[in-house]
Amino acid sequence: MPLRFPFTRRPLALGLAVSLLTGLIAAPQAAQAEGTLRISEQFGVSYVILHVLRDQQLIEKHGKQEGVDIKVDWIKLSGGAAVNEAVLSGAVDVGSAGLGPLFTLWDRTHGRQNVKAVASLGAFPNYLVTNNPQVKTLADFTAKDRIAVPAVNVSVQSRFLQYAAAQAFGEKNWNRLDPLTVAVPHPDATAAVISGGTEINSHFANPPFQEQELASGKVHKVLSSYDVLGGAVSPNLVFVTEKFRRDNPKTYKAFREALIEAGQIIEKDKAAAARTYVKVENSRLDPALIQQIIESPEVNFDTAPQNTLKLAEFMYRIGAIRNQPSSWQDYFFVDAPDQKGS
Repeated sequence: MPLRFPFTRRPLALGLAVSLLTGLIAAPQAAQAEGTLRISEQFGVSYVILHVLRDQQLIEKHGKQEGVDIKVDWIKLSGGAAVNEAVLSGAVDVGSAGLGPLFTLWDRTHGRQNVKAVASLGAFPNYLVTNNPQVKTLADFTAKDRIAVPAVNVSVQSRFLQYAAAQAFGEKNWNRLDPLTVAVPHPDATAAVISGGTEINSHFANPPFQEQELASGKVHKVLSSYDVLGGAVSPNLVFVTEKFRRDNPKTYKAFREALIEAGQIIEKDKAAAARTYVKVENSRLDPALIQQIIESPEVNFDTAPQNTLKLAEFMYRIGAIRNQPSSWQDYFFVDAPDQKGS
């Protein structure tokens, strides 16, 4: 009898997130003092900047340069919805998630908590993959198919899918494929798609899960996020509230400088970065696979936002956000006069 997961379309209905958040956000959390940093982390190689930053204690290093001993706590969550709720509640200081969750939270807190991004975590493609041999394009999906995303209608993969649907079927039909999506963490979705024994037969993934799926020989790629956005894009970012940035200037500066240094470290030694990912994630994957992903010409570790505004403008046009951004600087903290982005 095939294994079946109790799927739900509620983005927060993820066992890991629920069990953790129940304890963390049962009541509003007190603001953290300078020198304390609680960071959410998620699954995937696209968060490798955080893995290197954590392994080499770069936040602590830059904190000492600012005269602050910083205590860093790492909190594992799955899906942008869980991350956003943790940031809003004060359960974490730093959210790490995709563009979709950032735009949702930026819009939701506009003029109030004013959540904005600190930095991107580099550029990575996200692949929509399937084990259904009949599906070659978006038009081939039917009501029998199920597409796993980390958080329905919130995650960056969910928004990429909507943007792709708008391009394929016309903008009025941007949500045509939404009824097929279900919220499943990347590791579970990967296992389901490769096994072929569940309702889940497709997955809008991220590295290394999409590479595992393709390597199985049972799965093929339908499209890439780079196809949808017309080039490389920064899919994941880290973000904080305006209050945290204002009240913790030394901790904030140390964190931002640590992110930049982590990106530079990866660019200089990608093999070492691959080993760090395996170590920090306690992964059984071959470091050579991770190194192959990191060394892909489609990937870079620039912490400046790349090609992000298009998705924000799309979300505004379809009514997913109420505030219209005119520039990437609307949803990013600008900490230097020569800071670049797009």
